[in-house]
Amino acid sequence: MNNNFNNEDWNNQNQYNFNYDNQGYYKEIIVQPRKKRGGRLITYLSLVLVTSLVTSFAVGGVMYSKFSQQLDSYALKQTSTVSSSNNGTTSPTQLSASVDDIKATNLFSTSTDNLTVAEIAKKVGPSIVGIKMSVQSTRQSAFYGSRSSTSDSEGSGIIFTKDGYIITNYHVVQYADPKSGASNSTLTVYLPDKREAKATFIGGDSDNDLAVIKIDLTNLPVAELGDSSEVEVGDPAVAIGNPLGMEFAGSVTYGVISALNRQLDTGDNSMSLIQTDAAINPGNSGGALVNSKGQVIGINSAKISVTGVEGLGFAIPMNTAKPIVEQLKEYGYVKGKPLMGISAQEVTENYSRMYGLPVGIYISEVSAGGAAEAAGIKKGDVLIKLAGSKIETMSDLDAVKKKHKAGDTVDAVVSRDGTQVSVKITFTEDK
Repeated sequence: MNNNFNNEDWNNQNQYNFNYDNQGYYKEIIVQPRKKRGGRLITYLSLVLVTSLVTSFAVGGVMYSKFSQQLDSYALKQTSTVSSSNNGTTSPTQLSASVDDIKATNLFSTSTDNLTVAEIAKKVGPSIVGIKMSVQSTRQSAFYGSRSSTSDSEGSGIIFTKDGYIITNYHVVQYADPKSGASNSTLTVYLPDKREAKATFIGGDSDNDLAVIKIDLTNLPVAELGDSSEVEVGDPAVAIGNPLGMEFAGSVTYGVISALNRQLDTGDNSMSLIQTDAAINPGNSGGALVNSKGQVIGINSAKISVTGVEGLGFAIPMNTAKPIVEQLKEYGYVKGKPLMGISAQEVTENYSRMYGLPVGIYISEVSAGGAAEAAGIKKGDVLIKLAGSKIETMSDLDAVKKKHKAGDTVDAVVSRDGTQVSVKITFTEDK
């Protein structure tokens, strides 16, 4: 029985995602098995984190994952509905017209509370900024010696305090985070009034794709943050940001709220997002999704990009973002998040058969002084149960951790040399 992982096999069959602790060490190593594409319609969709890449060196990226069963079902139903026009029940033209009617009725309502799209743009636009992330790297060449290159990416941000604190997506500014290991990075913020300012990374939460940065300017226009719990399907929605970078800064698109609580699997996390058909494109990341009162009810983050599919954009609900952003602003991290102190890899059914290990989470490293070490967990153990829940994937592990906070003690079961060992883990704080 060979319990040693073959690194080449592992690399060839998986995609890696890394999380870091506050000292730059890997906090969790998350392996996402590569998916095989079948012939089924819309089985796998391409989830694009909408950051605009300026150079060929990617900062941010595209992740492939199986989308929620609800969305899969919804897409197939829509295909079926359009196809049924052959039977005379409905037509694509009728569907389009009904959607346009909804947009017109809601967005241009005569209610005193609602604003027109132009009024929303005037109210919110001045507080939406462009963000440029530049990372400089040096490569050694046998022929040319040391050569430097710079990779840039652009996104959007929302000013939420007069003294220069800005909300954005973590994936827009992740290489400004000391945990990323990037040693030479700069952040530049572009304001709608044509001013530019260098920005400082304050804090980020990769689990929720949120970050806070700051510029040293005062008396800035501030966006009004709304209550996303009041949002309903069919409500008007306006997206404001910088699609494709600063060349199209301050672009405004509108549509409706298509769905609420969409569960998106980004490979290492599952997020509950607002779905909208307002056009969201690369560069819109970190920009505002706004209601008819001119209040920011979401932070634009991603879109589904696949041939034949349009109008599937997603935003982080403001009620999810606001408490996280407040903690990032004050502490630089989200207080109370539990940490096990391990580096781990998924043992799938295939690897279970290959290496004679149980399906679960293989512990490849145990951090000194961490919760796992204190519990007696060792390198080479396979975590199979935590807090009474069966653990087979990193998503399973994350789901259990999200139900607990630092200081909580839970039961765990690991497989060690074929024997199940029960331990108790007291989570430490992930700073």
